[in-house]
Amino acid sequence: MPLNTDAPQVSMSGFDLTPPTGDELERLTASLTAEERRVIMYQGTEPPFCGGLFHNKQAGVYHCRLCALPLFRSDAKFDSGTGWPSFYEPFDPDHIEVRHDTSHGMIREEIVCARCGGHLGHVFPDGPRPTGLRYCLNSVSLKFVPDGAGHD
Repeated sequence: MPLNTDAPQVSMSGFDLTPPTGDELERLTASLTAEERRVIMYQGTEPPFCGGLFHNKQAGVYHCRLCALPLFRSDAKFDSGTGWPSFYEPFDPDHIEVRHDTSHGMIREEIVCARCGGHLGHVFPDGPRPTGLRYCLNSVSLKFVPDGAGHD
């Protein structure tokens, strides 16, 4: 039976992963600052120890700055000593897409939002248990929603 490509793509946790249309993406990117656009749309990196969410210790969920898909829970955040917000597991594995990245003379695994494709950061195999992974994120790629503020 052929797949219905018009049907919405839904994650294991029930979120719509259908990519935004060209018009929707244009509307979403219109509100980005120059720095957010550089990082999210053009795979930039913010300087270490400078991101607005690096020191955040509040309970809540970190969402994609561009399309608002939930990406990481605060209880998976840890201090990696690298200068960027770091997490050992995503909110839902379906919400993160991993891409092989050979830019800047390095071999890394880039992470992007599975819905909109916005650049988030990179994932490395040197994180804590239970996953052994370190998802290293740019603060400008994220929007933090505190617990009790109406997120899923």
